[in-house]
Amino acid sequence: MKGLIIAVDGFSSTGKSTLAKAIARVLGFKYVDSGAMYRAVALYGLKNGLIQSEFEINVQGIINSLENIQIAFVYNKEIDGSELYLNGEAVEHDLRTMEINTVVSFISSISQVRRMMVIEQQKMGSEGSVVMDGRDIGTVVFPHADLKLYMTADEDIRTERRFSELIEKGVKVDREKVKENLLKRDKQDQERLDSPLLKAMDAIELDNSRLTEEEQLKWVLTRIKEIEKREVI
Repeated sequence: MKGLIIAVDGFSSTGKSTLAKAIARVLGFKYVDSGAMYRAVALYGLKNGLIQSEFEINVQGIINSLENIQIAFVYNKEIDGSELYLNGEAVEHDLRTMEINTVVSFISSISQVRRMMVIEQQKMGSEGSVVMDGRDIGTVVFPHADLKLYMTADEDIRTERRFSELIEKGVKVDREKVKENLLKRDKQDQERLDSPLLKAMDAIELDNSRLTEEEQLKWVLTRIKEIEKREVI
C-alpha cells in the first residue's frame, strides 16, 4: 500500500500537534510540525535583528535571508520524537515564547516565506507516510491527502491550554493577553491573502473541547483503518 498522508489543520491551541504526534507515534509515520517551521523563520528574524517587535519587522530583510535559513527535523531517541533544527542548532525549546507568538502569523503571511516552506513540506511528505499539522496542509500543501482533519475548540479552553503551556515553561504571562493573542492570530490566519486558514471541502471537523487525548486518538485511528480497508479493496 502506498504511503498515507494525514493533514491536520485548525486554529492555534486546538491540540493539533499533540494529536498529530500521537498518530505518528502509534503508526510509525513521520511527523512534521509545519507551524514550527514558520516559528523558526521568526526566531531567525529575532536573533538577527530583522524583527524588533510586531510593529517593526524588516520584511525585505527576511525575504533576502531565506536562502540562509536551513530547517530540519531530527529524531531524538530520548524523547522518542523529532526536534526542529535551525541552521544546525536545536531550537525546539525557543519556539513557543510569547514574543514569537506575537509575530509568527505575520511572518507566515509573507508569500515568499510560505512558498519556501510549502516546497520543503512537500519534500518531507514525498518520503513516505507522514502526519503534518498546520493551517494550510489539506488545502495547499497536500490537497490530495488521504485524511484531512480540521480541529476546533472553544476559545476559552484554547486560552487555558496555551496559558498552562506557557506557565509550565516558566513564562510569566497574563491570561487575558494570551486570549487576545490567540484571537488576533485567528483573524490574521483566516484573513491573510496567501494560503489562509480554511476548512478543506473534504476535511472532517473535530471539535475536541470536551474530548480527552485518548478519545481523539481512538477516533482518528478508526478513520485511518477505514481508509486502509478501502486501499486494500
